[in-house]
Amino acid sequence: MTTLLGEYAATLDVRGRFLFPVGLKNQLPEPERERFVINRGFETCLTLYPMKTWDPLFAKVNGLNEFDPKQREFKRAFLNGATYVEPDAAGRILLPPTLKLYAEMTKEIVLMASGDKIEIWDSNKYKQFFDSISSDALSDLGNQVLGGGSDPLKN
Repeated sequence: MTTLLGEYAATLDVRGRFLFPVGLKNQLPEPERERFVINRGFETCLTLYPMKTWDPLFAKVNGLNEFDPKQREFKRAFLNGATYVEPDAAGRILLPPTLKLYAEMTKEIVLMASGDKIEIWDSNKYKQFFDSISSDALSDLGNQVLGGGSDPLKN
């Protein structure tokens, strides 16, 4: 599994394209650089999935029970807007207009590697989101999520 790290600034051109950062590109094996799925994120951002990450996630979501209203609702909401994208010859990726509108993106964006996927944020929203988390709040959140204690790997 590919592990992506880093935070990269980029600029949208008038057509809604951005240059895929070399620092991210170099972290992906050659075949995984050619095609992605872009989709709405859980916050007001977009998520760019390498196909190796998207395919098993899609299989899991697609396998949800159509007869269960909650599962059907999640499937519908999660897959709404998912779009295949490929870098052009210059290495630019086009944001679909509906997704760009959803994430309220203007010109300056931030690509944040998040393990096996990449979140794409409007730079102002990204700054607001992370400015709202104090170091104490982050520590508390880490304790809640990772469990605290002297050795987090044992919890």
